[in-house]
Amino acid sequence: MKIAKDTVATIHYTLTDANGDLLDSSRDGEPLEYLHGRNYLLAKLEEQLTGKQKGDCFETDISAKDGYGEYDESLVSEVPITDFEPGSQIEEGMAFQAETEEGYQIVVVKKVTPETITVDANHELAGKDLHFNIEVIDVRAATEDELRSGRVGGGCGCGGCGGDCDGECESDDGSCCGNCGN
Repeated sequence: MKIAKDTVATIHYTLTDANGDLLDSSRDGEPLEYLHGRNYLLAKLEEQLTGKQKGDCFETDISAKDGYGEYDESLVSEVPITDFEPGSQIEEGMAFQAETEEGYQIVVVKKVTPETITVDANHELAGKDLHFNIEVIDVRAATEDELRSGRVGGGCGCGGCGGDCDGECESDDGSCCGNCGN
């Protein structure tokens, strides 16, 4: 079977940057299993995986533009310390969810001064050209539950119910059924 939309692909991968520095790998743990064609991976990476089958090994490069985007200086901003809860312990490197004009985003604290906190809303891999080394471990047809929920293993995936929610999710997008106690 070949990887195509709505198949479940299992892969091992190693991700490095343009300098060959290791960014991530599944090699020392469990392989990555995902529902192909549902935007789980980068679009260009899914494009490269389409048509591959069990046992295939390949390498591919994804430009920053086609990966997590170019680094955007406009996503770095200084926020007055008074915008944070009094007594909050904000430190460099902390990540948190912030409400922005574009909705909620994860931001990383880059600098803390007595007056301001500099946050960066760029993805941690923004601006980096990526190199993937991939081995296809398995390909199988997705189950009806996986197709309905949009995720491997099916169910609602809300976490608190172990992902099954008695098989009854409220929407086709796999959102929580509300029966998981969350």
